Amino acid sequence: MKFIHAADIHLDSPLCGLARYEGAPVEQIQTATRQAFVNLIDLAMQEAVDFVLLAGDLYDTDWKDYNTGLFFNKQMTRLREADIPVYMVLGNHDAGNSMTRELQLPANVTRFSTSQPNTIRLDHLGVAIHGQSFPNKAVTEDLSAAYPNALSGYFNVGILHTSVNGRKDHAPYAPCSLPGLLSHGYDYWALGHIHKREVLHEKPWVVFSGNLQGRHVRETGAKGCTLINVNDQKTTLSHIPLDVLRWENCQLEVSDVTQADEVIDKARGAVTEALQTADSKPLAIRFTLHGISSVHNELHSQRDRWTNEIRAAATDAGLGNVWVEKVNFQTQGLATRAWQEEGPLNELMEMLRTLSCDNDSLQVFSAEFRSLKNALPVEARDDGVDPDNPETLRRLLVGVEELLLSRLLR
Repeated sequence: MKFIHAADIHLDSPLCGLARYEGAPVEQIQTATRQAFVNLIDLAMQEAVDFVLLAGDLYDTDWKDYNTGLFFNKQMTRLREADIPVYMVLGNHDAGNSMTRELQLPANVTRFSTSQPNTIRLDHLGVAIHGQSFPNKAVTEDLSAAYPNALSGYFNVGILHTSVNGRKDHAPYAPCSLPGLLSHGYDYWALGHIHKREVLHEKPWVVFSGNLQGRHVRETGAKGCTLINVNDQKTTLSHIPLDVLRWENCQLEVSDVTQADEVIDKARGAVTEALQTADSKPLAIRFTLHGISSVHNELHSQRDRWTNEIRAAATDAGLGNVWVEKVNFQTQGLATRAWQEEGPLNELMEMLRTLSCDNDSLQVFSAEFRSLKNALPVEARDDGVDPDNPETLRRLLVGVEELLLSRLLR
């Protein structure tokens, strides 16, 4: 017997933080989640698997139109023609009460109930699949507690969208414990919700397959599904990459740089190195420049120029397959301590730091900042910058401090 476990597909979810600029691989980005899903269907057919499990968050949110549903149904029809059934649960992103549009599913697709756990028996394979969908976005109770115990004589599979004991950057939905899952006596737990692949337990297997396609810079590395082979009571797992674009965090140490142009050479070399481990896939890279450098002032005072110099070098080195998501300037200058002496620079820096700690001052700043943002043309506004969020303002003030200091020290 052979089956596939996939989760967190987030069909038609936009990849985050990718500003459009000349030379970037736009088409690969726009269709990334769909193409990764097509790769999943292709794999299922090539391997002639007995069934496919989708462990929640098939969709990212309510459909903007019916095209997302039509695309999914078309891919399911391909599996139906190959006589491959699909069993799925809903997660927090596509919970039962959050979708206002819906299409009838093809006959080979079974979606587990939102009201209670159900069991589906595949007698010809000797398999029992147990699962329950999210009835709403914020499920805070342990759904697994109501799952039935394993059926004797069957290979038992549990499919569940859950945070288990909780994970960083993921909401604690459907929390449960590893001992609680193991107590059911299942042979395999197919979990969703956590986007990084993780094997929590072996024999029996408790597995997060991870998502099919990384959607932002915190989701680096190969993404895909888990292929499970069961032969003579021996279960083997293989992680199969299916993503069409990889994310990379690239740290550039510039302490040894004496001319700003040397940073471009470092970026070019980093792109070449990153491409060697990207399995010939396009890359979205975030560069972070750090270190105590003599070119600190020049970099910070002309951030826009050096950001685009790095983009140009990345486009050239990557032959059009590299997208520079962001360039973070976190260097320190050799003369940074100059402002610490008594005088106007000291007063300016102290004012900025006091502003960050004073909620009343931040509110005044927020109102002025909101007015300035609203005065910009719509296409020039950054929707990721929220003038009403104090943490956003504090983060921006750090950049303001570096920018002012670098220009004034010149």
